Amino acid sequence: MGAENVRWGILATGGIAAAFTADLVDLPDAEVVAVASRTAEAAKAFAERFGIPRAYGDWEALAHDEDVDVVYVATPHAAHRTAAGLALAAGRNVLLEKPFTLNVRQAQELVALARERDRFLMEAMWMYCSPLVRRLKALVDDGAIGEVRSVQADFGLSGPFPPSHRLRDPRQGGGALLDLGVYPVSFAHLLLGEPSDIAARAVLSDEGVDLQTGALLSWESGALASVHCSIVGGTPVTASVTGTQGRIDIPHGFFNPERFVLHRDGRDPEEFTHDPAAGAAHDSLQHEAREVMRALRAGETESPLVPLDGTLAVMRTLDAIRDRIGVRYPGEAPEADPTAELTPA
Repeated sequence: MGAENVRWGILATGGIAAAFTADLVDLPDAEVVAVASRTAEAAKAFAERFGIPRAYGDWEALAHDEDVDVVYVATPHAAHRTAAGLALAAGRNVLLEKPFTLNVRQAQELVALARERDRFLMEAMWMYCSPLVRRLKALVDDGAIGEVRSVQADFGLSGPFPPSHRLRDPRQGGGALLDLGVYPVSFAHLLLGEPSDIAARAVLSDEGVDLQTGALLSWESGALASVHCSIVGGTPVTASVTGTQGRIDIPHGFFNPERFVLHRDGRDPEEFTHDPAAGAAHDSLQHEAREVMRALRAGETESPLVPLDGTLAVMRTLDAIRDRIGVRYPGEAPEADPTAELTPA
């Protein structure tokens, strides 16, 4: 792919799809050419809202649209395997919302399909594409705080969410962990890689999803990470990483920060802030879109910022935490067909 516009298809019409599309249409080298939903009415309304020329009432039609270079999949995550699989099988490149899938088995299937078809696939972990988060990681990797000893991160919403809400619905992969906990877990992975041991506790709903979960991750280096997520209490949504020679604190909204503070032993604190030249901080979804388009133009099938092996590692950790707390979704029972597809919600 050369310097021409990258043509996007949007699969789903919910809130995150709208937020991403709003940022996408502001990029001069991006063109949104099609949208698909489960109903023609929803697709048409979304298309009219954003000036998209083609609207499809089924996912497969978008997957087979030859004018689409890359499909952004923003369905509820219980449908990620099906939606992304359709697009990849039809030869489309895919940016897939987080959490990547319900479990690592589904994630492995998508990665294998993308590699078999030589298609680009990336998890939409916008946190990893944030210039400020990338700056933080570079400082840590360069030894600014010495050897990392601990990571702390939390993400909680106050709710309350009724039992009918998707966050409480097991069929839609409900619960705090996959929707919110993916951020603290991914932050720990970004700095320390995959943990060697995992302990976790949770409070479960009557429906069997986690209302709040706390996990302690450990590494053979001796590093520890404490992560917490909740849909029954609003938390500070902060993160910190502590090393043998200092600490970095990220205030509220650590997954899309506007600043962080570096504390080094024997020195005054240093504040790092968002660079306006990189675009407005609230337009952070554009950073992942730019990374996708950069990779496509370079002929890459995955992003070095959000590598597929890293996504699989995060999914293994999420699976392990769910195993510890006893959360299992429909179709995941040992006696179930491991290749069975979940019906899109």
